[in-house]
Amino acid sequence: MKTYMGKKDEVERRWFVVDASNKVLGRLASQIALKLRGKDRPFFTPHVDMGDFVVVINAEKVKVTGRKLDQKFYYRHSGYLGGLKITPLKKMLETKPEEVIRHAVWGMLPKNRLGRQLFKKLKVYRGPEHPHVAQQPKVWEI
Repeated sequence: MKTYMGKKDEVERRWFVVDASNKVLGRLASQIALKLRGKDRPFFTPHVDMGDFVVVINAEKVKVTGRKLDQKFYYRHSGYLGGLKITPLKKMLETKPEEVIRHAVWGMLPKNRLGRQLFKKLKVYRGPEHPHVAQQPKVWEI
């Protein structure tokens, strides 16, 4: 019996739409990362992009548990002295809720070329509309 190794050309890509309304951020992000990576398929191969496209809508309605709204911060550094910018989660959810979901999913993907390739298949939108209707995405309930 031989082990089956999936090939990039043999994978049929599917599109899924996830409504983030009233979903917990970390639990949603882990399920999205699983789908992007292709780990839900029976022929998963770790070094090949086997995943599907995921479109997330209503990103501004995502929830967090505990006291994360006050205690969680996002850090950026310009590279210059004193260039550290600190943004609390509460402000990020008001201004850029798409980036909150992208950041959470990125933390759950591999940090290499494959991870960057998988991350490009994630599409996040603030409201209920998205421009990917032509791909006929299926609604995915989490």
